[in-house]
Order: sequence, then C-alpha cells, then structure tokens
Amino acid sequence: MKTQLTKQMKKVVSVDPWLALKEFTTARIALGRAGSSIRTEDWLAFKLDHAKARDAVHSELDEAVLESCLTGLNSQIIHVQSQINSKSDYLKRPDLGRFLNTDSIARLNNIQHGADLVIISEGLSAMAVQSHASHVVSALLPMLKSSNWSLAPIIVAKYGRVAIEDDIGARLHAKMAIILIGERPGLRSSDSLGAYLVFGPKTSNTDANRNCISNIRESGLSYEKAAETIYYLLNEAKSRQLSGVQIKDNRTLVELGIG
Repeated sequence: MKTQLTKQMKKVVSVDPWLALKEFTTARIALGRAGSSIRTEDWLAFKLDHAKARDAVHSELDEAVLESCLTGLNSQIIHVQSQINSKSDYLKRPDLGRFLNTDSIARLNNIQHGADLVIISEGLSAMAVQSHASHVVSALLPMLKSSNWSLAPIIVAKYGRVAIEDDIGARLHAKMAIILIGERPGLRSSDSLGAYLVFGPKTSNTDANRNCISNIRESGLSYEKAAETIYYLLNEAKSRQLSGVQIKDNRTLVELGIG
C-alpha cells in the first residue's frame, strides 16, 4: 500500500527540469509543482521570505548599536532626523523623509563645513543598515584618508530617504555626499544595502544626478568590492565635477583595453 501511494505521489509531483540551476542563483526558479499548485516546501519558503521582507520594512534602526560599531572607526558621529516622527509616517510620506527637522538643522550649525564628503545612512530596511553599513564604512574610510579626502562627521539620519543627502550635504556645503541606505526589501533580499553618491548636493537634484551601488550584503556585493566601487566613482565624480548618468564604472573596459 505504501509503495503504491509513493508511486502515485511521484506522478503528481513534477520536478522542474531547471532544478540543477538553483545552485547558481538565489532567484525563485525551478519551483516544480504538485498537481495544479506549487510544492508545499516552495510555498512555505515564499511565505518565509515575504515575512522577512515585511519585518525589514517595519523594523526600527537601533542607533545605539550602529554608533557602537562606527565609534571604533575614529570618526565623529552626529544623529539627526528627517521631518518624519514615526515608521508609519515614514512609509506614507516619503516627501517628508527628504528634509531635516528644525532641531537637526540647528545641530548641523556646529559641524565642519566645506568638506569633500559627508557620509549618512538609514532607509527602508533597517536591518540592512544595522548589518552592513559599518562594514562598508570601515572598508571605505582608509581609502579616503589615504587620498587626503576632507571628511565631515558621519551623519546617522533617522527616517531619512535617499534625497536627504542633498539637504544635509547642502547645509554643510559639502562637495559630495553619500548615503548608505537600506534598499526596498525583495523576496530574496530583505537586507540589501545601497549606496547613493551625489556631486554638489542640493535639494534640486534628481535621481539622474546620483550614482547607485546596490545589493551590498554577504550574499551579494561584498563590502570590499562595494567600497572599491564607491571609491572609484567618488574619484571619477570629483575629477569630472559631476555625478549621475554621465559617470560610468569603466574599470572592466579599461582592464580589457576597450575603454
């Protein structure tokens, strides 16, 4: 009876022919099927990834833990906040997440102005910032210091959107700004960190003025590779006095003798 039931189940459960490719990607491929539906194990995996994405969006950044990780880098850390006061409003009002509140504006008056670069962080996935931001900064700072970049304090911007780097950078008269921010969680990447850099930060900038390095995480772009890419783009932007769509990462082309 058991043998007969097993044979019947094998007929119902269909293995996807792409199954062998799953070891090369975390993408949701080769799910197979059980009758007219997907297999139970794949359905449960989907529900788990969906729950992780929801948790990432609604989680709060533990600023004290982040500061303890950043403190060992011998950099001054300043805490500011956007015009948002809660995670709920942060998700509903992205426009208010692009600008500092009144108290934070006053706090910036006592910070060094005119630096080459200001580094800030926050975003849609607090766990991404919590897990990866300090590692990227740790890999990036030695490169910047060896090239005599003038660095403003690290700004931890609570409830900040990408464009808050323009508001902060402009108020500090920084030549460039970069924000390390938790990216919108995907179903297989709830902890992905992004880095957005901009030359000449000002509130009139658009996304076309920024360069983005994304998918920074342990199973994505490594901290070292991310720092190298950021450093390359920062130097390109500084040299050419612009950023955004006109700046490309041509290192591979150059190495191949094409660029």
